[in-house]
Amino acid sequence: MTARPQNRVFGKQKRHHTIILASGDMVRHMTVRPWMAALAVCMVGILSIGYLLATSYLVLRDDLIGATMARQARMQYDYEDRIAALRAQVDRVTSRQLLDQQVVEEKVDKLIEQQQQLSSRGGKLNALLDRAESSGLTDKGSRTDVNAPAAKNEHAQLTAPKAIEKLLSSGKPADATPDNSTLAYVPAPETVADRADRVFSKVTLSLKHIEQDQLTRIRNLTADASGTANEIQSIMHNVGIKLPNGVASTAGKDEDGGVGGPYAAPENVDQFEQSMADLDTALTHLETVRGAAESLPFRNPAPGKLVTSPFGNRKDPFFGTLALHTGTDFHFSPGEKIKATAPGKVVAAGWTGGYGNMVEIDHGDGISTRYGHMEQVLVKIGDKVDRGGIVGLAGSTGRSTGTHLHYEVRENGLPVDPMYFINAGTKLASYISGMGAI
Repeated sequence: MTARPQNRVFGKQKRHHTIILASGDMVRHMTVRPWMAALAVCMVGILSIGYLLATSYLVLRDDLIGATMARQARMQYDYEDRIAALRAQVDRVTSRQLLDQQVVEEKVDKLIEQQQQLSSRGGKLNALLDRAESSGLTDKGSRTDVNAPAAKNEHAQLTAPKAIEKLLSSGKPADATPDNSTLAYVPAPETVADRADRVFSKVTLSLKHIEQDQLTRIRNLTADASGTANEIQSIMHNVGIKLPNGVASTAGKDEDGGVGGPYAAPENVDQFEQSMADLDTALTHLETVRGAAESLPFRNPAPGKLVTSPFGNRKDPFFGTLALHTGTDFHFSPGEKIKATAPGKVVAAGWTGGYGNMVEIDHGDGISTRYGHMEQVLVKIGDKVDRGGIVGLAGSTGRSTGTHLHYEVRENGLPVDPMYFINAGTKLASYISGMGAI
């Protein structure tokens, strides 16, 4: 292989590397140029870097996967903890609502019980008020229903559970499902229990006011009944009327008598029941005294008539000497109706000596009345006569100088001045309706 001549003008010529491959008789060669070397170096570098990256990935893959799984596990745990916290919050809210509902139901039951008790008391009180009205203690025009709600202070007189539920449903109800603000522990404006406490406090106070008004009215009626009975008894006592045994025992119950018995602890008596018992006792006493007064001749047999001769000693119209006039004479027109001054039983009817045609009525307790000088008798012995019943017609029979009514009141057979009874009846008229006249 001969050397090529060198170029003297352009300098030394750059030679390329040649790779010769020999295999037996076969000889091959390949010229390695610079770009091929650069390409080979780049390929080797790329393969090295890829190998290093693959090796690094294989080495770090488990760590990356573990870290990712750990992060996902932490996220799952945090999510489960949040769910558990929300469930616990919901359970607490639900438990609170159930507790509030239970408290509300208990208060509703208690309120209904109070209302029913007050209604039953109102029924009993109405019965007593009716008795008081019949005794002249109250006026139906001024009476108000004890169960009617007051207009100004809005006394809540509930009559059914629906009315209570209507009260409770007023206002904004509490949410059954907690929202984000509730879960975030933001206080609610008002819960069911809070509203129930407010409503029940108002209603209970109103019921207390109604009960207090009833107690005040009962006590006033009791005092009025006792005072009226005492006044009637005093008026009857002033005319010497002996009270019936039942009335006397009631009036004298505080006096010493035959009482006794083993000692026993006192019972727990309800104040309202005791007040109604006291009112019932006072009304019974008043009715007994009032009945006794109405059964006696306290009325005027001749209202508006002229008294022609009073009771007592007078000059006898026939003999001209002093004599006892055992009754009171009233001017009557001939044939005018004569009425009984009190209810009773006819014990005499017909001609009776100087009385002429006379009727005598027994009123009980030793009290009787006589109606003399009548023209005609319209009753017979044994008849029951009511107050104001017609017993005869006015006339001038017997020892009489003219048409008039000779009216007598006798106590245990002895004559007493009828004007005592008539004047007492005038006083009793302020306590007993229709007492002053027939």
